[in-house]
Parts: sequence; C-alpha cells; structure tokens
Amino acid sequence: MRWQAIKDEPCSVARTLSIIGDRWTLLVIRDCFLGTRCFEDFQKQLKVTRHLLSDRLRKLVDRGILEKVTYTEHSRRFEYRLTEKGVDLFPIIMAIVRWGDQWMAEEGAPPIEYEHVNCGKKMKAVLCCSECHEEIQAKKIRPMIGPGLQHFMKDPKNHYLRETKAYKFLENSSRDPHSR
Repeated sequence: MRWQAIKDEPCSVARTLSIIGDRWTLLVIRDCFLGTRCFEDFQKQLKVTRHLLSDRLRKLVDRGILEKVTYTEHSRRFEYRLTEKGVDLFPIIMAIVRWGDQWMAEEGAPPIEYEHVNCGKKMKAVLCCSECHEEIQAKKIRPMIGPGLQHFMKDPKNHYLRETKAYKFLENSSRDPHSR
C-alpha cells in the first residue's frame, strides 16, 4: 500500500496515521500540549530543519488539527494553536505516554508526571468503555464489521479485501474473543 493511499483505507487507524503517522508530526502535537505555539520554539525544542517543520505545521493546519493565528500585526508573527479536532488527539498522546513510561522509561522513572487537576493527584491515562466505564483490555474487546466497512465492501473494486485474514477475522467476530 502506498503512503498516499492510506487515507482512503476503510480503517480508522490507517486514516489517522495518514495525518499523525510520522515522528515529527507526533512530536509537534506533543509540544502543542506542552504549551509550545511559536515556530522558533518548536524548532529549538525539536532540533528539526525549518523546511521539515514548516511542512509538518502546514499539513496540521491543512488537516484542521492546528490553526495558524496572528499574534502580532507589526511583524506578521504567527502561533499555532490546537483546534477542537487537535485537542481530541490528547488521549492518543496520553496512551503513548503511558506505554513509554511503562516500557521505555529509564529505571522506571517517567520523565514527565501528570496531575489530574480535579482531584490533585498524579495519574496515568487509562482507556475505559464508554458504556460501562470498565478499563479496556485487548482480550476483552471484540472487533466487528461496522457500517463504514460494509459501505466500502459494496464497491466491486474492493473485493480483494474479502480474502484477507483481517476481514475473515471480522466476519467471524461472533466467536469467543478469548480464543485469539
């Protein structure tokens, strides 16, 4: 699959990766959540070329993740602010943080700790079910074919997908999820 075509896949992971799937983009988004807004600050923190940073910021603006806001008219200076769509990436960043803290932190010491403002306690991000609020665990989730994939499969040019292991797995998703 070509990188340019990944945005057209009937998969939310692939479509999301088409926007945030490279390291520099994720690091720009991380820095936005840490309060960075100005081009020079991004460049200083990330130690990335001006060309590469300009490209990533432009793409994030074009995709509606960031908005470019003039903060001084005198010298036409801009800052980059997360949009609502961008703020919705926070759980993804926090999931990466949690994994990194568990598996990549030096001597088990996370580089940044997070405090939940409402209760004042240090916290770790946990995914939970939107319906019962139980913590989500991989072996207790059953993926099923949704309306977006059903629609995609109606197009005859996508018939080849029916032969993939992933599609066959989804077709059989009524089986016990613990048998994986």
